[in-house]
Amino acid sequence: MKPAGAMGGGVDRFKLFLPGLALCFTIAAAATFLSEHYGAPVMLFALLLGMAFHFLAEDGKCVAGIDFTAKRLLRIGVALLGARVTAGQITSLGIAPVITVPVLVLGTILFGLVFSRLMGRSLRLGILTGGAVAICGASAALAIAAVLPPKDSEQDTLFTVIAVTTLSTTAMIVYPILFAALGLSDTDMGILLGATIHDVAQVVGAGYAVSEEAGDVATYVKMLRVSLLPIVVLAIAFAYRNQGTGRRGRMAIPGFAIAFGVILALNSLGFVPVVLAETMTEASRWLLVAAIAALGVKTSIKAMTALGARHLALVVGETVFLMGCAIGAVIWI
Repeated sequence: MKPAGAMGGGVDRFKLFLPGLALCFTIAAAATFLSEHYGAPVMLFALLLGMAFHFLAEDGKCVAGIDFTAKRLLRIGVALLGARVTAGQITSLGIAPVITVPVLVLGTILFGLVFSRLMGRSLRLGILTGGAVAICGASAALAIAAVLPPKDSEQDTLFTVIAVTTLSTTAMIVYPILFAALGLSDTDMGILLGATIHDVAQVVGAGYAVSEEAGDVATYVKMLRVSLLPIVVLAIAFAYRNQGTGRRGRMAIPGFAIAFGVILALNSLGFVPVVLAETMTEASRWLLVAAIAALGVKTSIKAMTALGARHLALVVGETVFLMGCAIGAVIWI
């Protein structure tokens, strides 16, 4: 049996998270209702409804629960998506994504280095923003910042997190419309969404806003990008080994990405009963819609408009470069 103090601590944590959880899942329920009755993507409704409640993310009882939903529950939801995807779906994509994704990641980081100098910014900012855009947004920015020289680290890191989150949220809405206008199939759209949108949450939101097939493919491609994070962080740490950062980044592959792969493998091998797979899929759907709602609540219009022009131009340039290269790869490969 657990000590009474431990049980009490768990209850206290639940009470701390409860107001924010209630807010996010209420928004998720409202978004689901509107989607079912009006035919628009549930993720878009969740995002927009969440943005209307941004004032609750700045202070008060809801903050802890909103953060918990946007981070922890998002990761659980993504891991459970493994129950939706099978090895057959992945092999049907061929070897192209496995080759294309690392090339796009490396190309975007190198472009960030060059473009940052052209914009009169530091190489450090170029690495930080390029890595965030290329791999997995805010998570990559924090991991890379941990192994870079500490000069101006807080300002650059904060800017990068705000910028990539803002652009990723914008991409979640704009990219599906743009890619649909190109006349691409759901599979190709899934590849592009997974290869170009910065954060995992927005990839999932954009993919499933298009179709279930696009969402499954986008999630798989995004996991390929996430798996490259430890390699990139190790390479950057090695490059700056003589500059005494005094810090160590977390270089392991994120646990939710590993869980996604394990569940995918078990499901593909037939070890996950149909009823359990359906339950995991439904749980994943609710967790992800709630996480998108939390992301909307955390999105500040004021912060979006307060970004520096040259800094912002750097991240926008990297984002456009990645998108253009990815479109070219899908069309020509």
